[in-house]
Amino acid sequence: MVMPDKSRYVYLYLPSAEDKARWESLAQEAGVPLSKFIIEMVESTFSEQSDFKPRGELIKEIGRLKSENKELRDDLNQKKIVLEKYENELKRYRNQAFVEDRFEGARKYNQELITILRRGVTIDSYKLLDELDIDPKDTDLVKAVSVQLEDLERYGLVSSTQRGWRWVG
Repeated sequence: MVMPDKSRYVYLYLPSAEDKARWESLAQEAGVPLSKFIIEMVESTFSEQSDFKPRGELIKEIGRLKSENKELRDDLNQKKIVLEKYENELKRYRNQAFVEDRFEGARKYNQELITILRRGVTIDSYKLLDELDIDPKDTDLVKAVSVQLEDLERYGLVSSTQRGWRWVG
């Protein structure tokens, strides 16, 4: 009879007796002793996760990733704010020709405004400003849109109704 090598023993303390019974039951279903069942489960996990890391390292890595994620989110939010500011400045620049009373030269109408109006539905001024992403408190941009609508009405392209503006051109 072969004597077991005590240097190869590993003692495992399970969280509960129910866990041990469950593992023994699973080993019986597999038709192997509990020790071979545990070895097989551990080895299969290692083969699936070739880059096994101890729990402490994983916790450090998760902390680092969370910190990096927060930095990236903050950076993205800052860039969104800057982009929004630039977009507002661009709107102001493009609509400046309609705000100035004594403008001379060719004016370029807001293509987005015309696209919205050409859908063929009547749209009220507040909904129109919302779709153009213009704050109703921004008087210069509101005035520019208003002037464009009035010009388009003079040209016979839109008409003003009680319910809002409608494309007729």
